[in-house]
Amino acid sequence: MIDWLAPWPVGFPPLECALETPNGLLAAGGDLTPEWLLAAYSRGIFPWFNEDDPILWWSPDPRMVLFPEALRVRRSLAKRLRNSGMTVTFNQAFEAVIKQCAVQRQAQEGTWISSDIIEAYVAMHELGHGHSVEVWEGDMLVGGLYGILLGRVFFGESMFSIRPDSSKIALVRLVEWLSGHHDLALIDCQMHTSHLASLGACDISRDQFNTLLGRHIPADFQEASISRR
Repeated sequence: MIDWLAPWPVGFPPLECALETPNGLLAAGGDLTPEWLLAAYSRGIFPWFNEDDPILWWSPDPRMVLFPEALRVRRSLAKRLRNSGMTVTFNQAFEAVIKQCAVQRQAQEGTWISSDIIEAYVAMHELGHGHSVEVWEGDMLVGGLYGILLGRVFFGESMFSIRPDSSKIALVRLVEWLSGHHDLALIDCQMHTSHLASLGACDISRDQFNTLLGRHIPADFQEASISRR
């Protein structure tokens, strides 16, 4: 059994209450306000649910992460970075990126990026916590990604690619930008995928992950992350 969370007050069960099957399911309910999302991410929790389901909160074990120094840029990708003719911007089209992620996911396997999720993350962007990378071919948005930045940790949410390697280009430029401007410590990739593993991401334990969050996220976010038990 998992806890059902009321919309108020904000708070989550201890992470050790997360289920093993399905991996990391911690609680249901709550809300998608910035207060809930900030409390969740600062503890390594994220929302993931289908449009007709209640809000479901997850903290999987193990956790896939990308350390900036481990980013693997193969020769073909390095060539495309130099010669593709694509340009990259940051935080110029956040809502367009998240909507395009939803469209592409829906076409492939269905999407959790509902209208409620879009509204919630646009609000996080307007508060300065949500960030996007846009890859352009002329005036056409052909790739990108979005996520949440707290302190030195970027929590990646989703990416899309219309042109070959455009999402990989977005990831490489994100690592460069965050390393230069925010002293990036790690990118949270949430669940294991072979695609992210090929780019240098690796699995670590939930305990290791949350130790890193405690080290690299400011205390004011941590203090907002209260436990219900």
